[in-house]
Amino acid sequence: MQDTIGPDARLALDLALTVRHDGNGGVADDLADPAGLTAWVRAHPEAVPHADYYVADDAALAAVRDLRAAVRALFARAVRPAAPSPADAARLLPVPEALHRLNTAAARRPTVPELVWPEDADPQLRRNPVTGADDLTAALAQAAVAFLTGPHRHRLRACHAPRCVRYFLKDHPRQEWCKPSCGNRARVARHHQRHKAPSA
Repeated sequence: MQDTIGPDARLALDLALTVRHDGNGGVADDLADPAGLTAWVRAHPEAVPHADYYVADDAALAAVRDLRAAVRALFARAVRPAAPSPADAARLLPVPEALHRLNTAAARRPTVPELVWPEDADPQLRRNPVTGADDLTAALAQAAVAFLTGPHRHRLRACHAPRCVRYFLKDHPRQEWCKPSCGNRARVARHHQRHKAPSA
């Protein structure tokens, strides 16, 4: 029952997924330096106008990382009562601070409403950025607001496979893991736990 998600929801989820397991039991950060943010933005051209020419600096990196911490804290709230991602569990921002960071960032990019009414569909509201207002953190914050207030928030889950720190959208009722390899790792870990020799 996988349905497509809009670009805002995808952008918000992809921002959260810049924190991931490194394959060795640790956590990797795709936004560890300005070059990482530059590469990420260029791979997400919907984030800002002229993304192909975007070059991050230290200030942009700090702002996006602060916003990502807020988004991941709010994702952790969205998956309650389930546990948050293990990458966040010990260092989650308090929800009021996460909301303040997100809303403050979102307010930096003013938008104007536009009515879109295709011939074969209901009218829709689209918010377009005011010309020249292309602040990256504002665009990402608005994408996160759209995701958290949209229908896909209820499908959001934290993957609890060994070493995984990702959030994912549940596509079918029996899905427990973000991808098949995580399911395999979880089954192997459960098998080893059940068959572990009792200690002497």
